[in-house]
Amino acid sequence: MDERTPTSPATPGDAVPAAGERAGEAAPAERAGEAAPAAPGTADALGRARPAPAPGDGVQELFGTGERQRADRSRRTLVAGALVLAVASGTAGGLIGAYLERTGGVETVELPRPGPPPHGRPPGSVAGIAARALPSVVTLQATGTDRRTTGTGFVLDTRGHILTADHVVAPAVAAGGRLSVTFSDGAAARATVVGRDTGYDLAVVQVHGVRGLTPLPLGNSDTVRVGDPVVAIGAPFDRPGTVTAGVISARERPIASGGEDGASADGTDVSYVDALQTDAPVNPGDSGGPLLDAHARAVGVNSAILSADGGDGVDGVDGGPGDGHPGPTGLGFAIPINQAERVAAELVATGRATHPVIGITLDMDYPGDGARIDAEAADGGPAVAEGGPGARAGLRPGDVVTGVDGRPVHSGAELIVRTRAHRPGDRLSLTVERAGTAKRLTLVLGSTDGTSDRN
Repeated sequence: MDERTPTSPATPGDAVPAAGERAGEAAPAERAGEAAPAAPGTADALGRARPAPAPGDGVQELFGTGERQRADRSRRTLVAGALVLAVASGTAGGLIGAYLERTGGVETVELPRPGPPPHGRPPGSVAGIAARALPSVVTLQATGTDRRTTGTGFVLDTRGHILTADHVVAPAVAAGGRLSVTFSDGAAARATVVGRDTGYDLAVVQVHGVRGLTPLPLGNSDTVRVGDPVVAIGAPFDRPGTVTAGVISARERPIASGGEDGASADGTDVSYVDALQTDAPVNPGDSGGPLLDAHARAVGVNSAILSADGGDGVDGVDGGPGDGHPGPTGLGFAIPINQAERVAAELVATGRATHPVIGITLDMDYPGDGARIDAEAADGGPAVAEGGPGARAGLRPGDVVTGVDGRPVHSGAELIVRTRAHRPGDRLSLTVERAGTAKRLTLVLGSTDGTSDRN
């Protein structure tokens, strides 16, 4: 039986036209004399299986021309996006790197920052005291024919009266002398001396035609205690408005400063002060300036500092009438304001101040303990003035005063200081040694205008 089996090899003459081919037209492979490739998933002419295409293979074969263009655009878009992302990532990375280099790491380092400064200062602080007192403090320049001094003062009233130290204005009282006052705001004015007292080392000057003056409140030096905080304001070495602070180191410290010691309590250039001692730095140029308490009230007038050679030297730009420039010993002395206030009031009213006196002449060279009454006065008269307070109390030449009101007295200068701390008319209790016997006498202080050579 002449039948072909399905498994027999096909011959070229038996090929069946592929689907979609025109009738009577050979396939491309057949036109080239080659067998057509087998369809995917079928056997080829040699009987080998043809594998199916993997996903994504033959894109051009599976899609038409429009679909290929869309694919190309998608690829270009992806490439452009990748480039933008790379640039952005590089920029961000650079910024982050710079930040890390500047800050030192990823962790945030926070250093403590001060809070906003306060608008003012507590009234009792040094800054608060200075702020209230400085508008009342002035700098004085006194010029003479052969000497110039710089000192400090403070305003007493709205009429232009200013309190200062006597040795500050001394050059200006000579012929051709001049005195000027400079206020805290820099304004300057000429000044005249109203009155001065060498024995207390105090003077009052006055400026005219100056308005808006701020008087400095006065305190009570009797209530000051050792250890109380104080502030000094002055012009050390021509530096106005200098503020220093310290404490009261001692009270009722007897000092004699300036000039030469002598028997007279009212010497022409010797000051006897029952002073407030302070460790607030006081230097040449601070004389006459205020020593302030914690309420910005004047409790003293800065007057003297301890010289480097151990003597009490009144300060001034040129060292004052003492010897040389005092060294920084940390010992400053101020006239108690209660005493200064009384003297200032008298200087304003009359141009002179009264001194409380006993009516005796002292032997200032006596080497023993206490204050001995001399044998005679400097003018040859009696050492105990006739009819004076001492005579009425029973004092005699040669008596040694060893105490006043229960406080010891060790020298003639100290007796003068104790006396000056009182007012005329005050009653004193004196402890006196006479011929080896201690006696207690009571006297009432007299008064002098400062021209007497007796105490």
